[in-house]
Amino acid sequence: MGNGRLHADACSFYPAEAQAARLSHFQEHPSGPVRCAGAGPPPARIALTAARPAPKLRSMPLPALSLLATAPAPDPTAGLWLLLAIALAVSALGFLRVVYFVSVGYTFAIVGMVLAGLFLWREQLSWANWLQNLALGVWGLRLGLYILARERRPAYRREQEANRERAGGLGWGRKAGIWLSVSLLYVCMFAPSWFALAGGGSPATFGGRLAQGLGAAILLGGVLIEGLADAQKSAFKARHPDRFCDVGLYRWVRCPNYWGEIMVWLGSWLMGLSFFAGALAWATGLVGLVCIVLIMMGSTKRLEQTQEARYGHLPAYQAYVRRVPVLFPWLPIYSLRGVRVYLE
Repeated sequence: MGNGRLHADACSFYPAEAQAARLSHFQEHPSGPVRCAGAGPPPARIALTAARPAPKLRSMPLPALSLLATAPAPDPTAGLWLLLAIALAVSALGFLRVVYFVSVGYTFAIVGMVLAGLFLWREQLSWANWLQNLALGVWGLRLGLYILARERRPAYRREQEANRERAGGLGWGRKAGIWLSVSLLYVCMFAPSWFALAGGGSPATFGGRLAQGLGAAILLGGVLIEGLADAQKSAFKARHPDRFCDVGLYRWVRCPNYWGEIMVWLGSWLMGLSFFAGALAWATGLVGLVCIVLIMMGSTKRLEQTQEARYGHLPAYQAYVRRVPVLFPWLPIYSLRGVRVYLE
């Protein structure tokens, strides 16, 4: 019976009072003999040499998932290290292909952090927590799958070749620097949602609730706009691979997908605004928001240059760029080529 386990042939234990009395015959016990299923006839006599207490069954170790399920939620500041570990693990896809550091490594890292946050703070989730994190999770999953599907399209081969040429001279040291820096950025971008999860997702003031509601509307609008813009451009390019897209949302802004992504992170930042407690929360939240806006502006500049080289000789394209804002709808900003953007 070592380690608290019962052997197969030990089917019962004698009552303590019978052991104390050191009975020598089974028939002397009022309940009669105790027999195992399939055993032969009981012996006539049995000698009990010592009264031994019944062994205690020790509890089996819990599986790892059960331990996680009962673990308390982490300190929100210390939990940022967990988010960094998730971001590093997922964005390591960039070592397979450098562009993955900032494409699928980005989107799927956000999905991983969403899942971790919902699990760790599951005991206190509010409707706002669910909405914010489900919206971010849907955004990340949709965009990541869209990027992977786009790579298989013949029309995207030129862009893939350009990406390979840009990444060809990068050594392991520079790749590691990109890996660490983008992982830190993804943690900062997700930080408003993380602090809102830690705070229970219910602002105590009217101003906080107003910011949360406005942020929710902007976040959902951004998810919708970016997804619709990607779908419209994909459908248009399938029919007109050699023409610039100027239909749907592209009639109102030339880069609606980048504008939608800015809306996603601005909305998430506003939803978490009431839960910024301390300098670290403010610093991470602001760094994440400012950096993603600058990155989207830099992406717009690069796309503007690419499209100018490809379509600049077309009068219709020149009329289009003079009429339609480049990134921010309804703002008369038609080019970012003369704007210095520090994250390009």
